Amino acid sequence: MPRYADHPTVSVAVDVAATPEHLWPLISDITVPVGLSRELQAATWLPPHTGPAPGAMFEGTNQHPVVGTWTVRCHVAVCEPGRAFGWDPGGPEAPLAKWCFFLDPVDAATTRLTFWAQMGLGPSGLTPAIEADPEREEEIVQGRLDQWRANMQATIEGIKALAEG
Repeated sequence: MPRYADHPTVSVAVDVAATPEHLWPLISDITVPVGLSRELQAATWLPPHTGPAPGAMFEGTNQHPVVGTWTVRCHVAVCEPGRAFGWDPGGPEAPLAKWCFFLDPVDAATTRLTFWAQMGLGPSGLTPAIEADPEREEEIVQGRLDQWRANMQATIEGIKALAEG
């Protein structure tokens, strides 16, 4: 069972009948996952940024039935057109986690879309729950990883449907 300090990761993948160049606008548009994930409610670029670029900042608004609604500033840490788009909630100095989409060509018409995330880089919404019940840390972390996995899978399946539709 994972512990928070071990920086556990989760990833999901799906093959999409589209080229990396076709998928790039979908993975780098921060508004696309809104509505595909149960948690992400809104995403907005922060001035002066209006789109994906290394170092760009955006705010994401999330909602969870237990925690409620929160907004977090995110820093674009990976921006490689046609290859990868990733961000660090909390910013580069104090990331709460890391999130990244990866595009890997399978053949001329198919791309493997992978969505990867890592937790435990800094204090997060799980920290108070773990501090309140340290004996259940592994269960709390695994439960959150399972929630992430479900939302990440829904997101990549939604992107696949958009790309292939």
